[in-house]
Amino acid sequence: MATQKLYAGAKLREVRTRVQLTQKDFAAKLGVSLPYLNQMENNNRPVSTAVVLSLAGEFGIDVTELSTGDGERLVSDMREALADPVFAGDMPPIADLRLAASNAPTLARAFIELHNSYRQTHERLASLDEALGREDARARPSPWEEVRDFFHYCDNYIDPVDRAAEHFATDQGRSGNIRLAAVSTLGTEGITVAFEDTDRLRSYVPSTKKLTISLRAAPETQTFQLLLQVALIKQNALLEATLDLARFQTQEARAIAKIGLANYFAGAALMPYATFLQSAQDSRHDVEWLAGRFGASIEQVAHRLATMQRPGAKGIPFFFVRVDQAGTITKRHSATRLQFARFGGACPLWNVHRAFEQPGQFLRQLAETPDGVGYINLARDVSKPAGRYGAPVRRFAIALGCEVAHAGALVYADGLDLGRTDAFEPIGISCRICERKTCHQRSVPPLERKLTIDTDLRDVLPYTVD
Repeated sequence: MATQKLYAGAKLREVRTRVQLTQKDFAAKLGVSLPYLNQMENNNRPVSTAVVLSLAGEFGIDVTELSTGDGERLVSDMREALADPVFAGDMPPIADLRLAASNAPTLARAFIELHNSYRQTHERLASLDEALGREDARARPSPWEEVRDFFHYCDNYIDPVDRAAEHFATDQGRSGNIRLAAVSTLGTEGITVAFEDTDRLRSYVPSTKKLTISLRAAPETQTFQLLLQVALIKQNALLEATLDLARFQTQEARAIAKIGLANYFAGAALMPYATFLQSAQDSRHDVEWLAGRFGASIEQVAHRLATMQRPGAKGIPFFFVRVDQAGTITKRHSATRLQFARFGGACPLWNVHRAFEQPGQFLRQLAETPDGVGYINLARDVSKPAGRYGAPVRRFAIALGCEVAHAGALVYADGLDLGRTDAFEPIGISCRICERKTCHQRSVPPLERKLTIDTDLRDVLPYTVD
């Protein structure tokens, strides 16, 4: 499979600035010449193994942070933005986008935010008849997208919240029953917990200090909601401080993010970092076993695996995504080089779409992206039971995966022929930016390629990609 040299110029500059050294002194500490350091900081040369070891030895840098995946995220997001028809002409070469992402990440993010603003304004103008006369008709970021990007660029790991949840689990949950610990903690705040036959999963009335949890919800969901309420009550100061640092542009985004952080606390308390990481490694990341071990759902475990990015104690870099029956991505995160489309659905060749056809089963897939990187994907439906006759069922499917280099640490890789090139299915990110010429599931032509249309020929596609 494809390997990549390590270019981390922006990270080197960040470390040098943090320790307040000149280029000359920093080069001396790393044991390289000043011109060599300059070339590495400008990504004209990859970071050598000797420099990586020096960074770890001299400055205590977690070397895994040198390749956090931010560069690939930015490249993927820029490519998708540049696939917008508003950008006439050819797509910039991928090498140029990688240079922009690595050398000027702040500028790259500003470009992405500018395109988001344009897209949102365009959508508002398209429905101007609905917006006329409304006070909130001014262009502003979508709160959901703003919060999604916040978690996306935090690597979906929020250290202070994660550690607070771990402390709660180890301190309050000594009895081994985190559910009882949550109820007890709420009780110390004068909150009465009641389990009732209701559609709402969780309902809290501050004036009466009564928390109602639905009896129809699965036990793991009930526990999760209890822990979420613990976060909102006991960790409010921490959540608000984290939100202050995020600088959200709207109150709606801040409120959505607060719920997201409370959810994060609940998942991290249910599956505390160190214990969960060790259990995941011992079980070779058996999702079902982990769900039973921690009293969590399949989706909760899969999502938690994708957050194990604590500096100095990182787990396998996983991607996690949830889709609905229309293929729309409703949750997404990737600590790998694989990034998902910001808008629209996922590649139809991905096994996550087949999970709806085989409920209750884990589907395995070996896949390769256009950049030549191989992945092992795991998909499963996680439809939400209605709880009563006539109530709507929420149908979703999730996918969890990692680069095939980590396959040995996954029980799901057993029996797969990783050595056969043809065992890997070709998948992409978004049709507009996918480079594959002969994909039979292509919905729209790739933006970067010239098309040939022959009126006398009809193949799988009505055109040929040059």
